[in-house]
This record gives sequence, structure tokens and C-alpha cells, in this order.
Amino acid sequence: QVHLVESGGGLVQAGGSLSLSCAASTRTFRQYSVAWFRLDPGKEREFVAAIRRSDGSTFYADSVKGRFTISRDNTKNTVYLQMNSLKPEDTAVYSCAADLRKDDYIQRSSYYYWGQGTQVTVSS
Repeated sequence: QVHLVESGGGLVQAGGSLSLSCAASTRTFRQYSVAWFRLDPGKEREFVAAIRRSDGSTFYADSVKGRFTISRDNTKNTVYLQMNSLKPEDTAVYSCAADLRKDDYIQRSSYYYWGQGTQVTVSS
């Protein structure tokens, strides 16, 4: 069993930045592909970004491409999401997910482990 804990959320003005962290309870976190998803009330959970375990390749939703960066530090068993140029529409609960079980990194059902999430609120 792997526990994921997100941190770094908060309130920021439009145009500002936040850095989210996803810390894992396992020392073998490097073996997992990891993704960030977000959920805004009234909407479906949306894929944000993913980082592949094998070669560190990264993937982004079109809505965040060029503004968000996903990265990982395997020595700290942590994946990060740097969010710049934030917009009010980025407001959501951001959750990390790990262990890609199906070859579709965009689908939430592909991931086995999930964190509880951290709230990001962007004011206009």
C-alpha cells in the first residue's frame, strides 16, 4: 500500500505561482508513473500533467501547457507541480495519482493510488 500526501495548495492572485508536492510513503516511488488531476465542483476530474517512470517523459493538458511543470525527485520520493501564471479557472482540488495500471495516462481510472488532494484557489 502506498500513501500519497499532497501539500502546497493555497490562495493566490491571478498571475501568481504555487508549487504543489506529492510525497509518497514508499522508497520505490521511482517505479511509478505519477499524474496530477484536478477537480472543481460541478465538473469532472480533469487530467493536468503526468510524468512517466521509465524515462521521465512529461505530458500536459492543453489548458496548462506552458504554465505548469511536473517534475520528480526520486531521492525524496516526491513529485512536484510548479504552477505559474495561474488563472481563476485553475481553481480546484489538486490530487496526485500513482501506479499506472493501464496504458492511458490521461484517464483517472488508470491509476491505482490517490492522495486526498490540496485546494488551490486563484482569485481574479
